[in-house]
Amino acid sequence: MKDLKYLFAYTIPASAYISFTSTGIWTYSAVFFAFIIIPLLDVLTGETKDNLSDEDASYKKSKWIFDLMLYLNVPIVFGLLYVILSNIQSQHYETYELVGLVLSSGILLATNGINVAHELGHRHPYFERFLSKILYLPCLYMHFYIEHNFGHHLKVATPEDGATARYSQTLYSFWFTSVTRQYISAWRIQRKLLKSQGLSFLSPKNDILWYHLIQPIYLILIYSLFSFKVMLFAIIIGVVAFLFLECINYIEHYGLQRFKTESGRYERVQPHHSWNSNFNIGRITLYELTRHSDHHYKSTKKYQVLNSYEQSPTLPLGYPASILMSLIPPLWFWVMNPRVPKAMKFPPENA
Repeated sequence: MKDLKYLFAYTIPASAYISFTSTGIWTYSAVFFAFIIIPLLDVLTGETKDNLSDEDASYKKSKWIFDLMLYLNVPIVFGLLYVILSNIQSQHYETYELVGLVLSSGILLATNGINVAHELGHRHPYFERFLSKILYLPCLYMHFYIEHNFGHHLKVATPEDGATARYSQTLYSFWFTSVTRQYISAWRIQRKLLKSQGLSFLSPKNDILWYHLIQPIYLILIYSLFSFKVMLFAIIIGVVAFLFLECINYIEHYGLQRFKTESGRYERVQPHHSWNSNFNIGRITLYELTRHSDHHYKSTKKYQVLNSYEQSPTLPLGYPASILMSLIPPLWFWVMNPRVPKAMKFPPENA
């Protein structure tokens, strides 16, 4: 039964469905669930820092149920996407209801879309990487697949990484710098990949070009099936989804730095270069994304066998509550700045 605990991740789609089929204040159901119920459950159920034994980890690593629970998010996300787009087309909503539907849609796409896409994007089988790209599509963030895997994981916790928030940088500043720098980085990485293979910019293997073709086709298809109004809604919820993603990027590496060695290279990525959270409900809802230190330490490790490390800096709250806190910069700085290791606040000259 313990293996089925990750079914709890489907409570986000369930709350989104309530939002999509409701009116009035209930259009905010997914918002209430993600940012009130889950943080409360995190406090009530507490944290678990225990790790699996080598024997249990070996068993769980190859068990098919953990992969299936990820795959099922594809029909769930796109099925719910069809529900909300159909309702936007056929029903009239008040402005405050539309706001609730936008936020609820963004939460669905960020958690069961981008978060699952992120997990699958680190896998080796083509099928899983294909599903990853499919889930990035409605979030209008397909380039993230390239930048995250070939950029962020190499440059994390360095000034060269757009997805690492600087010490005392606000979330709102980070939204701009992270989105723009990661987009530019994705193009640069793609050019380097093509050059290393002796291929031209117009090669069929230029994934970035394909992404910039597929995403407009997706939006045109929505326009054709529904209307311009619905297409605009699809664009807005995609933007909200990737801004939620950037909130997570913000809290995962805020203020942390890797230093340069005598050779001039940055030190190897270690568990103390990512913020961890071991709150139980947040862990299973986000497929262990909150054990982010081990993910960066060993990026191909599957979510169900990620470990917690003593040396990892720890968030005082779970991810949902931390996101809320990051929206209020003075509060975030007051809570988090003292937790950033002193050496990283005032790095040596060669850092």
